[in-house]
Amino acid sequence: MSILIAFLVFGFLVLTHELGHFLLAKKAGIGVIEFSIGMGPRIVSKQIGETKYSLKWIPFGGSCMMIGEDSESDEPNAFHKKSVWARISVVAAGPLFNFLFAFLLALVVIAIAGSNPAKIYHVQKGYGAEQADLQEGDVITAINGKGISLGRDIDLYFLNHPMDGKNIAVTYERGGKEYTVSLDPHYTAYRMGISYFATKDRPAFSEVTENSPAAQAGIEVGDVVLRINGTAVATGEELGSYLAEHPIDGSPLELELERNGKPFDVTLTPEKQEGAALGFRASDYREKTDVLGVLKGGVQEVRYWVSFCFTSLKMLVTGQAGIKDMSGPVGIVSLIDTTVEQSRSDGALYVLLNVLNLAILLSANLGVFNLLPIPALDGGRLVFLIIEALRGKPVSPDKEGMVHTVGFALLMLLMVVVLYNDIARIFG
Repeated sequence: MSILIAFLVFGFLVLTHELGHFLLAKKAGIGVIEFSIGMGPRIVSKQIGETKYSLKWIPFGGSCMMIGEDSESDEPNAFHKKSVWARISVVAAGPLFNFLFAFLLALVVIAIAGSNPAKIYHVQKGYGAEQADLQEGDVITAINGKGISLGRDIDLYFLNHPMDGKNIAVTYERGGKEYTVSLDPHYTAYRMGISYFATKDRPAFSEVTENSPAAQAGIEVGDVVLRINGTAVATGEELGSYLAEHPIDGSPLELELERNGKPFDVTLTPEKQEGAALGFRASDYREKTDVLGVLKGGVQEVRYWVSFCFTSLKMLVTGQAGIKDMSGPVGIVSLIDTTVEQSRSDGALYVLLNVLNLAILLSANLGVFNLLPIPALDGGRLVFLIIEALRGKPVSPDKEGMVHTVGFALLMLLMVVVLYNDIARIFG
């Protein structure tokens, strides 16, 4: 089922992209030889007028083959015989339709799950946010003067501007008024390396971090807390209340635990940690909105994912990320499969929303990637068309063809490397 969903996602992304080229080509009076979804041998095809419509075996790709697109033609409806602005519109339409598709998917997600305003839903005690008097319900509007529209914009900002120890100017809205505070991101915390659920169940550890103080003390997942510093605790709620009333300050904790029905004692000494953090959460917040809010949110979603794609490209160029961090079709199918499997227990609606969110990212990514000024891509073709529009005559077809051929060969080499990385990551 997951593989089928992945193929459907790819199919719609390709269909949208090629449909953009196709519709604008028809509008400009350019003849389309074949409109195909997929690559390789044809599964089925049908000739309608001058155009053959095909479905092919390999789902990763497609084409809109136009008369006179890559070679001279005497046909009056050839691509190269149309005005340069008509050709620019045809080439740009593919990526633009990907952005449009991402927008339409975003409308569906927001209509169902709500928009993602940068509204604070949790303030951590003892951190800079609390000291700056930020409160739940405050809406962040800017970080260091950079406008914030979505909750996830905050994370994206710090991906581009890592915290360097300096105070952060946070602008927020409360009660219809806007305020700006200086937030000190420094914090000192004490790490134990354990997690538990603060419920009415017995206080058992759900996670023990490797090489943490808890792990070094011999604590294991499933160990149940009977007493902490001599105080009996019967539930996860009681353990949480004790820790809230007795903040961790680095002093050793005397724990009486139970494992397999047998009690035993351990001493856990928390580890001091210093770092930088905002001390509030706003990225994951969603709330229902009206029709105008859905439309506005759709635009903000596409803008966010386009910015995210450019940030990823910047990280590749600056060396913050490498080719090994890139994923091709195989890696994306694996990601979709993982997403579906992890969401399945939450119900079909959550599977749908998570897949749609991935499709929004992929569609925006495809639009950005195809607009890059790389030979053989739409962006590379647009560069030559813009040069033609500026100088009043086209670049030599032979020279342009050579550039696109070299660019295509390099892209294929990159795809081989990415494919190898995908396979190594999955089976390694």
